[in-house]
Order: sequence, then structure tokens, then C-alpha cells
Amino acid sequence: MSEIQGPESMDLTWLKMLAVGAGCLGLGYILGRRFRLPLPSNAAINALPPYDGKSEIHEIEKIAEVMDDFKMVLVVRNDLKMGKGKIAAQCSHATLGLYKKLFYRAPKALQRWEMCGQVKVVTRVENEEELLLLQNRAKTLKLPMHITIDAGKTQIAPNTRTVMAILGPCDIVDEVTGELKLL
Repeated sequence: MSEIQGPESMDLTWLKMLAVGAGCLGLGYILGRRFRLPLPSNAAINALPPYDGKSEIHEIEKIAEVMDDFKMVLVVRNDLKMGKGKIAAQCSHATLGLYKKLFYRAPKALQRWEMCGQVKVVTRVENEEELLLLQNRAKTLKLPMHITIDAGKTQIAPNTRTVMAILGPCDIVDEVTGELKLL
């Protein structure tokens, strides 16, 4: 048998629901402040290339569905004798260049890499010929890569290939860069 509730018990029910709702709101606020996810800035969003609707999905996207452990390897030309700051800038250009290439064409691959902690390993080659051999090997394995070409405004001659970034499953990337020495 159901009881008929009087006005006093209905007010009490509303108060309980209000208290629970306020508690949930407060808890959500506290958790949101504690585990805040960074939002991209307008500058970061505007820096991405516009989607042209024609970009093909990269082969790495299919691999990202079945393999988990992704990393990026940066290959720096040692013969250029770049300063530390120049190397850092060129590695940043290579990372961002590859990221922009994959943003629309392989978002799952980027997500895998990000979930792995955005692992980046910096290695070196002795000259441009070695860099181009690695580029061909990466192409053969259908790994996405980007080579940074310097503008020539500071230490390096214009149009010089300085750093190559390669992204993919660790085992496959190691087939290209596994023998290289760390920078």
C-alpha cells in the first residue's frame, strides 16, 4: 500500500534531492580542478592546417587499431654541428611538422602515441646520405615521417635537411632507427 505524502514530507524530499545535487556539483568541481585537462589555445587550433576533405587516411592509422606501443624518433644530422638551441628548434619543427601531417590523416595513431606519453627519442646520423637512406626505409615500411628543411637564417645554409621525425609502433620504428646512437 502506498502512503500519501503530506506537504512536509515532500519539502523534505526536495531538500534531500537538492542536497545530493549540490554535493555532486561540488564534487565535480573539486575533481575538475584536480584533474584538469588542458584545452588547446586558439593559436594552437589556428596553427593546424584546414581539413581539405581530400586527405587520404595514412597507412599507420590501420596499424594503430591493432598495435599499442607507439613512439617518435627524431634523427639529427651530426655533420652540421648545430648548437644545442638550434637542435632543439629543429627537433621541435620536425615534431610539429609530423603532427600536422597526421592530425587529419591518422588521428588514432596520434592518440596512441599520446596515450604512451608522447615518447620521443633523439638519435643521430653522420650525414645527409644516411638520413635519406632512413627516409627510404621508413617509406618502405609505410611509416609517417617529416624532414625539417632549414630556412638558413642562422647557423645552417638555406634548404638544408636537418632533422627527420618518424612515428609508429616501437617495433616497426626500431627497424628503421634501432641501430642509431642517441644524440
